[in-house]
Amino acid sequence: MAELPNCETLLLNLEGGVLHVTLNRPDSRNAMSLAMVGELRAVLDSVRANAEVRAIVLRGAGGHFCAGGDIKDMAGARARSQGEGRGDAYRELNRAFGAMLEEFQQAPQVVIALLEGAVLGGGFGLACISDIAIADQACKFGLPETTLGILPAQIAPFVVKRVGLTQARRLALTAARFDGAEALRLGLVHYCEASDAALEQRLGEVLGQVRQCAPGANAATKALLLATEQEALGPLLDRAAEQFAAAVIGAEGIEGTMAFVQKRAARWAQ
Repeated sequence: MAELPNCETLLLNLEGGVLHVTLNRPDSRNAMSLAMVGELRAVLDSVRANAEVRAIVLRGAGGHFCAGGDIKDMAGARARSQGEGRGDAYRELNRAFGAMLEEFQQAPQVVIALLEGAVLGGGFGLACISDIAIADQACKFGLPETTLGILPAQIAPFVVKRVGLTQARRLALTAARFDGAEALRLGLVHYCEASDAALEQRLGEVLGQVRQCAPGANAATKALLLATEQEALGPLLDRAAEQFAAAVIGAEGIEGTMAFVQKRAARWAQ
């Protein structure tokens, strides 16, 4: 069993191979503080190498997912920067958030975002790094940074990868708000549901599908898919062939083949 860190801004529940991570600052609509960023990174670090943790579900407390960055943290960074006469505190605060997004995107587990209420700024970024996103149709999505005179600096690359450059330009340069149905149309989310019950039902269905997949094969497949954005095709296919051969004669490949022949569920799906 994974040893999870103690957290003040997150609620953690590990059950049935699924780690449920709830952003728990409802008074601020779960605004992303530096402390929350650090705790999210620590949680991921504690389970990254644990194959028993098959999926990570991100959600928010109090009817909202995440309303963006914490203005109080920004004010604290401003005070430190003024005292130091430079912008290092701002840069460190911003870059830590980007590092967290990158780490979650690269996580070997399937990352599922369950989206309700405000999905703004940093929350929008979290939605973009999920493998599967399930939204309430009444969600309020948006990139409000430019209305505050700042940039969606760490979020921008993930938004572009998720919805494409054309739509990312429109959303970032207008700060337009939109709902779950529009998020589905844009490809930002995979499902849009009309009620809390429907959200939970969809989550259960998705987790059931994930459990049918071998954890090692899923982790390797996710890494392969992400590598398509950076690696040249020939070398990538060479490496993929080597991974395929290793998987066929590996423990999961043998078990999956035997389960198919014997017409039974594989061990990881039981």
